[in-house]
Amino acid sequence: MRAGREGGSAARWRTVAAAATLAAVLTAASAAPGPAGAPDGSAPDRSAPDRPAPQGAAPDRPAPDRTAPDRAVTGAPYGGTDFAGEVVRTETGPVRGVRSGEHTLFLGIPYAAPPKGAYRWTPPRPAARWSGVRDATKPGPLCPQVPSSYAPIASEEEDCLVLNVTTPPGSARRPAPVLVWIHGDGAVGGGAFFDGRRLAAQGLVVVTVNYRMGVFGGLALPGLEGSGTFGLQDQQAALAWVRRNAAAFGGDPGNVTVAGVSFGAAAIAGHLTSPGARNLFDRAVMASGEGMLDMPAGAMGPGVPGYPWYVWRTDREMRGITTEMTAPLGCAHRDPARTLGCLRALPVKRILEVPHIMNAFQAFGYGTPALPELPAGALREGRFHRVPVLSGATRDEHRTFVGMLYDAVGKPMTEDGYREALRTAFGRNAERVRAAYPSDAFPSPGLAWATVVTDRMWARGTEAQNRALGRHVPTYAYEFADRDAPMFLPLPGGFDFGAYHAGDLSYLFEDEKAEPLFTPAQRELAATMTAYWAAFARSGDPNAPGLPRWTPYRPGDRPPYTQSLAPDRIGPVDYHREHRLGFWSRLP
Repeated sequence: MRAGREGGSAARWRTVAAAATLAAVLTAASAAPGPAGAPDGSAPDRSAPDRPAPQGAAPDRPAPDRTAPDRAVTGAPYGGTDFAGEVVRTETGPVRGVRSGEHTLFLGIPYAAPPKGAYRWTPPRPAARWSGVRDATKPGPLCPQVPSSYAPIASEEEDCLVLNVTTPPGSARRPAPVLVWIHGDGAVGGGAFFDGRRLAAQGLVVVTVNYRMGVFGGLALPGLEGSGTFGLQDQQAALAWVRRNAAAFGGDPGNVTVAGVSFGAAAIAGHLTSPGARNLFDRAVMASGEGMLDMPAGAMGPGVPGYPWYVWRTDREMRGITTEMTAPLGCAHRDPARTLGCLRALPVKRILEVPHIMNAFQAFGYGTPALPELPAGALREGRFHRVPVLSGATRDEHRTFVGMLYDAVGKPMTEDGYREALRTAFGRNAERVRAAYPSDAFPSPGLAWATVVTDRMWARGTEAQNRALGRHVPTYAYEFADRDAPMFLPLPGGFDFGAYHAGDLSYLFEDEKAEPLFTPAQRELAATMTAYWAAFARSGDPNAPGLPRWTPYRPGDRPPYTQSLAPDRIGPVDYHREHRLGFWSRLP
């Protein structure tokens, strides 16, 4: 009942698009803007003007050094500086930050040159130097995206490859670990506006990153350098920038953790297997990662087909999507060079007007120099960069999507709808699944279906990822289990979202919407979680004095250890039993 592993035209994305947007909607809406104000999409004042090459010219793209930190250009060595002057020297010039309580924030720092004009759909290039002190007190623009009803953020600005840096409070005798955050948002929306002060308070330098998304990050054409992976390469350019510049902000360039949620975590699965990411980070955190998810038909809504690998497509598939999705723009020529020239000549606004053009390019292309093989397969076979990993999911991942697809639009799933969903997803095995998950064992058919997909898709995929990683590197598995996590989207009441997808972000990042809703126990959980994350960033082990013991995940244990994170209990959970993974192991 599911689509084949190869093939699949862009037409399927017209049905997938509405459901695929949900992941973007939730994380974009739940992320609070930084304390300097909400990003408005306006272009910053550039001290060094962009000088795009003439149309059709070959871009001059010096290859940055992505392996060794450049200590010579990152300013004075860190010696207890408290950033009282709020000016830091980077490799391309000094920047002036802004104080926010005990922290200093440096906002909108370019890590790569603007990818526009003849440089639209080229790999990232080094940022230009500037003279004088650059104002880094306001957020930079977000990369091109369209708004949704739940996340009304729009941008047409291509001069967007910027990052934000939040420094820890006070001074320190040693350089601080660095945590680089890759946002999720379905890889079609959002940006670097996550407020890192809560994590920085634990002694980390926190970096949040913009990168190209949707068609701007995933367009694929024959012979196009970077085809299908521009967003992924942007992230690698940002990580390389952090290696070279972290010391200027009090960070340790030799101790960098890359962390992400949802599609951001899927991107990290890509980085773990990408030759271009070698030596760019020392640890990884993958929250609600989608790198090994196998999506049943109908999981993302009626009529939405299944797909064996949720976030990965072959380069050939990505090229097919490009052909179909750019046809309405009049740019689908037989000659790829003509197609590219036509698309580069169009304004961003015109491209964004094509329905679903951002969602159609939601996946990452593999079979390319940046991603030579399917990352899920490479992880399973142990072909990945050896770094410690912290990996987990939420207890009720798929309630998010069921609640928004059905209840939020006033059409809760019925018993008949539940049976039909099971038949669509599991074919001849539908009755076996219904016997294991009878609707009368749940408050509603919708919650029964949400549990089925949480267990089958999310938990099975997360466990497969943990098992693949745990065979080779120190791995710490967790489940975020706060069933009363604040839900602050403007949705109709009555649906129990539980520990929903991305519900843990408000516990890691400052969030002005969630903070007033926290109970004392939830605030304590947030403090514990950030302490765990900081300890892991510091040493590759989340254990630290005063925290409940966290045993590593070992595939040979029965069951392997998973840490449950909830306000009323932090400790082991039998993830295998809780999500009936034995049952699902016997089904395709």
